[in-house]
Amino acid sequence: MDGLSTASRRAIADADIIFGGPRHLELVGAGERGAPWPVPFSIAPVLDAQGRVVVLASGDPFWFGAGSMLAEALPRGAWVVHPAPSTFALVAGALGWRMEGVQCVGLHAAPLTRLRPVVQNGARLICTMRDGAAPAELAEYLCEAGFGASQLTVAQAMGGPRQQLRSCRADAFDLTDISAPVAVALKVAGCGLSGASGLPDDLFANDGQITKQPVRALTLSALAPRAGEHLWDLGAGSGSISVEWCLAARGATSSALEVRADRAANVVTNAAQFGLDHRISVTTARVPEGLSALPPPDAVFIGGGATEGMLTAVWDAMPAGARLVMNGVTLETEALLAIWHARHGGRLIQVSIAEAEPLGRMRGWCAARPVTQWSVTR
Repeated sequence: MDGLSTASRRAIADADIIFGGPRHLELVGAGERGAPWPVPFSIAPVLDAQGRVVVLASGDPFWFGAGSMLAEALPRGAWVVHPAPSTFALVAGALGWRMEGVQCVGLHAAPLTRLRPVVQNGARLICTMRDGAAPAELAEYLCEAGFGASQLTVAQAMGGPRQQLRSCRADAFDLTDISAPVAVALKVAGCGLSGASGLPDDLFANDGQITKQPVRALTLSALAPRAGEHLWDLGAGSGSISVEWCLAARGATSSALEVRADRAANVVTNAAQFGLDHRISVTTARVPEGLSALPPPDAVFIGGGATEGMLTAVWDAMPAGARLVMNGVTLETEALLAIWHARHGGRLIQVSIAEAEPLGRMRGWCAARPVTQWSVTR
């Protein structure tokens, strides 16, 4: 209670009913006025409650908290918020870290793979954790991902009389008696993902059906991902385009459409291992049959063979201003793209790539099939 503002303490004193976790209700002495959150979590009891209602949330309820859920469900004038320092602010303050240089990650209800896009050498992260066992699991994940030299600081019960901070390396994690509420601050040591498009092919689960690294880099450049935009990845194969689209722009999302179930499974695997399973949805369906259930795209990628009818259906389903990029390697697809380029304009290029490979005791160029790429704005 000592950490709360006067306005917060007054609201608690005047409340008819107080919602919160058991720990929060105990800390404020809610007594008979206390109402624990239901399991599984739901805000329905709050919306149904009568009288003066107070909801207790850790620190800032709009920073990985329940605030936005309640605000979206209630009229603008029906609620008041009294934010306190968040877990992130308390940990950063205890360590002397600049918040503007810290990446904040909510892992209390998300898989550890969510870290994959953001762990970079020298990065500083603060992560909320699920329970007392989670920091050890985090250390194990970091070791497996090549970040064992990272420094972890386990922060428990921040802002109260039980506050405790303890540090060790991920590859020497030996901390015990960890209990919730808990967060972990990370000083990352290790080689993270490149920030450029065109990640190595062997990072992706695939059966050979993958847009190869150099062509993928050119394709992402043509798709031009921007923050919050949505992609249709049609004939997704391994989902490498979807993954790199989401990595390239904050909040970007993708709908991956793949007719073969085994390849759709690879897309699911790749989305999960890159920590993007919450931003990439996978549908096993043909084009155009699967298009009607997808949210409107800002960009569309077609990775291979198409017919006049399929391309027409995709074009008709795209909103004005959406971008289309299509790659082809067959003469038939190249001819189709040439016709559509003449009809709708845009940019038509052909890319030829050769790689040096052993040739007897020497080396020679091994050429890949030329790729024709058409890009256009609807």
